[in-house]
Amino acid sequence: MRGRIGSMLRKEFLQVLRDPRMQRILFIMPVVQLVIFGYAANTDIRHAALAVRDLDSSASSRELLARLVRSGSFDAVAFPEDDREVRDLLDRGAVRAVVQVDRGFEEDLRAGRTAAVQLLVDGTDSNTARVILDYGSRIVRSFSRELQAGEARLQGAARLPGGLDLESRAWFNENLESRNFYVPGVIALIVMLITLMLTGMAIVREKEIGTMEQILVTPITPVEFILGKSAPFAIIAFVDVLLISAVGVLWFDVPVRGSLVLLLGATGLYLMTTIGIGLIISTVSQTQQQAMMTTFFVYFPFMLLSGFMFPIANMPEVIQWFTYINPLRYFVVVLRGVFLKGVGMDVLWPQLGALAILGVATLTVAVRRFHKTLS
Repeated sequence: MRGRIGSMLRKEFLQVLRDPRMQRILFIMPVVQLVIFGYAANTDIRHAALAVRDLDSSASSRELLARLVRSGSFDAVAFPEDDREVRDLLDRGAVRAVVQVDRGFEEDLRAGRTAAVQLLVDGTDSNTARVILDYGSRIVRSFSRELQAGEARLQGAARLPGGLDLESRAWFNENLESRNFYVPGVIALIVMLITLMLTGMAIVREKEIGTMEQILVTPITPVEFILGKSAPFAIIAFVDVLLISAVGVLWFDVPVRGSLVLLLGATGLYLMTTIGIGLIISTVSQTQQQAMMTTFFVYFPFMLLSGFMFPIANMPEVIQWFTYINPLRYFVVVLRGVFLKGVGMDVLWPQLGALAILGVATLTVAVRRFHKTLS
């Protein structure tokens, strides 16, 4: 048995790695994809185009507007003269937001009255709009607190009137960098795509080039055949995980606070599932084109229902039930737990257990499907 599996391993490694183009696809393209995703999957707002309309033209209004620009989140790119120009800028998408300070702003502040500032936001992209509103609100609130403190000092008050001030602290991702949130998930996506494609086309390729009949007349069993087919892809996937994790840490400064041993163990459980699904795809496909199309048909629902892009809690309850059979859902949680939180088995055991159950189930189905295909 050891000799037969070893022969299959050598055959698969030679077949996969002898082509320089395949080597680039397996080891260079994942890094390129991670870099692209790392820069593209970023919800942080930097230098958003801002239109400024200062009708008060006072020292206070200019200071407030200067703080918005100095924050680095906004760039003042337009100074509209009337409401029609404001609407035109938003309609054309020339600016993301418009801030307007009405006349009497400084006068209201000096008189102790509440002064209003209007922030108009392009709500076409709701997520970006929420971030812009949050940034703008924080800057205005900070400016307001400083004005209150300064007024209290001028009046000789020992302290401000009683009130509530929320002090927030972000754990695990102190600067709230969205890149730290997305990059670990990208690792799971890339590994799934590579293993599904390689494994999904492995058996189909044997059928197309006519070598399946030669394999069938050998003493090799279905289990040995599947082990020989899938083990090289699992080893390649482990190398890719280490490679793109190193890029995420060294290039994007994503912290690794947990155990790498736990990460590799979880990767092994995850690969059991993805390789099993890939083998099932290969048994139901007759050509490599069919296998590739089926792979993408399976991959995109897994990605959308994983919680990587959209919170699972926001999905309809019926859809949430389907996410329990999605291995990507559990592996994304493990990756973010290891990279950002530094948690261990005591916290991640439900995800690891789910991956183990899914892995055993999918590999069992794959072996039975393959045995039925041979029959």
